[in-house]
Order: sequence, then structure tokens, then C-alpha cells
Amino acid sequence: MSRLPKDKRNQVILVSLVILLVVVGLWYSLIRYQQDNLKRIVDQRNGALTKLSQIQDTIKHSKELEEDLLSVSNTLATQEEDMVSGDLYSAMVNSIRKFKLRHKIEIPQFDSAGTAMDVNLLTKFPYKQVTMTISGTAHYHDLGKFIADFENQFLFSRILNLELVPASASGPEEKDKLAFRMDIVCLVHPEGSHPANTP
Repeated sequence: MSRLPKDKRNQVILVSLVILLVVVGLWYSLIRYQQDNLKRIVDQRNGALTKLSQIQDTIKHSKELEEDLLSVSNTLATQEEDMVSGDLYSAMVNSIRKFKLRHKIEIPQFDSAGTAMDVNLLTKFPYKQVTMTISGTAHYHDLGKFIADFENQFLFSRILNLELVPASASGPEEKDKLAFRMDIVCLVHPEGSHPANTP
């Protein structure tokens, strides 16, 4: 370049700079844009492949999921058969009387079960509840066994608001007895279409 005249040399430098600017401009305007576009398309493709893989896995496991759903639905239906339905008062009284035969406990008083109402413990719970108050007498250990056995056998019932006071003693065997009062809360079958069942 030192042999070229100064004008020619300046023109060559100017042309070189213009070519360099054009190449840089092309790089940023076309090639870089296309590379970003390609990267975005590859990311979209990878995302679509991931979704496709998830869908294929779901399709593969849909039979298992369907079987699990059927199994859980059958289990729920079987468990719902143990819920109170029909005439709530009669169902609860009969169940409690039948259950107490295995225990040394006297339950002479059953207060009305009333009507089924929304469950007040959980919001938007799909079942209703009914409450019955019972009163009676029993020895301390017999009452404890009755309560434990009751809640273990009747999974959809709970004993609440237990009140204990010494029973009025009319004889030596009666002096250790307690008078009790408790609420029994039972879930009610949602359809109410089954005959009266246990609590």
C-alpha cells in the first residue's frame, strides 16, 4: 500500500471500511436475526417434544389411571354404604343399640338426630352431617372401650362434646359409675338413596 498514491490508498481504505461496515451490518441485520430465529424455533421444538413426550406417557398410562380411578370409585362407593341414609334417627338409634350390646354400657336416652346439614369442619365438603346426642351410665373403663371401639368401627362417625359426671348411686355396684352425655356426629350418604345404614 505504500507504493499506491495517497488518493488510491485513501480510496482503498475507504472501500475497505465500507465493506467492513456492510459485512457487520449484514451480520447484525440478517445473520444474527436468523440465528436468534433459529434458536427460538429450536426452543419451541424442544418444548413441543417435551409436551409430546408427556402426552405419550399419559396415553401409555391412561389405562392404569382408568383402572386406578375405577378402583378408587369402587372403594368410595363401598365406604359410602356404611354412611347413614334414609331415616337418619332410626338408622343411628338402631346402630348404636346394636353396637352397645357388646359393651357394658346403658344408653336410655337418644335425642333427635335432626336433619342433615352442611359439614361445619371443612368447607365445600361433598357430604352432609347429622348429630345425635346420647346419654347414659357406665363404668369408666367400659365407657372408654365403647368410645374407642365405636370410632374404630364407624369411620364416618365421631364422638364430640363428651360430658362426664358421677352417677347417682343406688347400690354398691352403682357407686363407681359415671353419667355421660355425648354428641355423635355422622356423615350422611350424599344421595340418600340407600336404605337406612349404620353410622
